[in-house]
Amino acid sequence: MAERSRQETGKAAERSALRHLEQHGLRLLAKNWLCKRGELDLVMLDGDTVVFVEVRYRQHAQCGGALASIDARKRQKLILAAQYFLQRESHWANHPCRFDVVALDSATPHLNWLRNAFDS
Repeated sequence: MAERSRQETGKAAERSALRHLEQHGLRLLAKNWLCKRGELDLVMLDGDTVVFVEVRYRQHAQCGGALASIDARKRQKLILAAQYFLQRESHWANHPCRFDVVALDSATPHLNWLRNAFDS
């Protein structure tokens, strides 16, 4: 039962992130896009830029919270999944791309949208 609740909380976080990003002009291309390399939570379009969005939610801020949960291994998985997305959806392959993170922590009432998250 705890696993189901965690999944529901994660889906709610994704819905909040999607709503927020759409309010800021981004357009949804894909949601929970699965491939052999992993999953992309949201793939969005910001102008002509393809944005791969990782949504992270943490109940507790221990160990740095939601943002800190994206380590080098997770970044590499997301990069590989994004490369696979661009191979499969080749009409987006020549567009600029970036990786954003939307982080939500239960202790913080607002959502933290970090653009170009892997460049910082």
